[in-house]
Amino acid sequence: MNFNGIIVGAAVFLSIGICHPAVIKMEYYLGKQSWWIWLVAGLGFSALSLFVQNDTISTIIGGFAFSCLWAIHEMFLQEKRVLRGWFPENPARHGYYEKRRKEMEGKL
Repeated sequence: MNFNGIIVGAAVFLSIGICHPAVIKMEYYLGKQSWWIWLVAGLGFSALSLFVQNDTISTIIGGFAFSCLWAIHEMFLQEKRVLRGWFPENPARHGYYEKRRKEMEGKL
């Protein structure tokens, strides 16, 4: 029996489970302008996966890399969720959120 598919699937599921709350925390404390951290991580893990000899581990690292790259998109969506009131906003960044809400009203 070959368990590689199950192992990779579980690892990617875990990486998504790690990235989702990390996106929420990063947007809360750093704002969406911290998206580049996800880019660097995604590119770094992508490069690392090219050099790992073990196919299963390389695939897991590649899956984590693309979870990080997807997190860039999620950072921008998370700000929209905060602006809609679906997630709490950082009180220290209240002025920024108010400015963004006014900008959004102008687009409607």
